[in-house]
Amino acid sequence: MTHSARRMFELLEPICLVTYFADECNEELAALGHRTYWDGYFASRAAPLGRVPAQVVHAAFYSFADGEAARHIPSAWETIPPEASVAARERGSATSLRRILGDEPADSPGLVRAADLTTKAATNAPTEGRMRYAGMRTLPVPGDPVARLWHSATMLREHRCDGHVAALVGARIGGTEAHVLDALARGIHPPGSFGRLHHLPKERLAAVMDGLRERGLVDADGRFTDAGRETKQRIEALTDELAAPPYDALSPAELDELAAELEPITATLVAAGSR
Repeated sequence: MTHSARRMFELLEPICLVTYFADECNEELAALGHRTYWDGYFASRAAPLGRVPAQVVHAAFYSFADGEAARHIPSAWETIPPEASVAARERGSATSLRRILGDEPADSPGLVRAADLTTKAATNAPTEGRMRYAGMRTLPVPGDPVARLWHSATMLREHRCDGHVAALVGARIGGTEAHVLDALARGIHPPGSFGRLHHLPKERLAAVMDGLRERGLVDADGRFTDAGRETKQRIEALTDELAAPPYDALSPAELDELAAELEPITATLVAAGSR
């Protein structure tokens, strides 16, 4: 099942990422009155948690620098209800999928079957210890197949993210440190040029790099040591293991069927830039 969890992540992630790379979701959120991309991001993604304070959002999201969540939560909810933001996020994401896939594939029996199987997996995992996933489980599952596919894929993404945070905490890797390891795994050097890091104050990034050097995870040039590479691989393997429970709801034949139905959908999305 660990292999299946990795395979499903690769197939489902481009479906989720239209939320962030395509225009429709941002347009829907802006139309509500959100002033910036990040206002809409935090307001809509954190909404399933309820009206929690910024400290809780920061803890749940894990990888953002100190103070980033507080710049948007709770102010982004003061004039726009969280329920409106999360609905706009879903509406815009489904519209993006329909545009990219085209009307015929979006209405095909294959997509409907993919939505049904993804929903079966996404609604049959335990919620204990899965804060973001549990929040998503409180939302109604859409009836429209395209929206249902996006919604269920996003539930599985949040389930995986919760497990990834647990793996990082267990390895004593903080959120910014995780971005450094991710950059190095992608072959990005110096890691500070990575898009999730380059905006940080130089002093903050230098302190993170120094801490990783002291632990023997990066060398003097800021590249992986053997211990650093092994740590990253161990975190990813545990993330896959922790992401496997939803797929216990599917038989081996259903897993194969789901992969076959998702492959052309994912290929179209990746070709359009969702990766």
